[in-house]
Amino acid sequence: MKTVETNTDFEVRSLDTMGMNEMERREATFLNLKYAVVGVAFGIILVKSEVISWFRIQEMFRLQSFHMYGVIGSAIVTAMITVWLIRRFNIKTVYGEPVHIHPKPFNKGLVFGGLLFGCGWALTGACPGPLYAQIGSGATVTVVTLLSAVAGTWVYGKIRDRLPH
Repeated sequence: MKTVETNTDFEVRSLDTMGMNEMERREATFLNLKYAVVGVAFGIILVKSEVISWFRIQEMFRLQSFHMYGVIGSAIVTAMITVWLIRRFNIKTVYGEPVHIHPKPFNKGLVFGGLLFGCGWALTGACPGPLYAQIGSGATVTVVTLLSAVAGTWVYGKIRDRLPH
């Protein structure tokens, strides 16, 4: 008789938590400015590459332009190479901690979530990463999308235990 291993809710949530060393580490507030600098630089890259453009996103979903597919495809290839390098050379974090990449089991919730995400992306012309860059570039109507994303995240957190994972 074959047994099937399933993750309990506790096991799944434990994959999302910080490591013990990270929880014990305290940095001065001004040292966190490095994250703001990286965020601003990332936002500038998003604006200059036009990936936050509503028109570029609409071209992608209407299959009229390769621009967004090229950007997304190059990001996927870069991530694949990076993960391979991390695993191949057992690369550690800047604090010397090992990097653990946990396998993510496939389930039908991923399909439904992906479809919902794609529909929202197509309708609003925004996904969570570029929202702040869109707002910063003057598309203030995107604040509605940001508030909706925050509300959706809150609702998911409230009903997570009742969803099929």
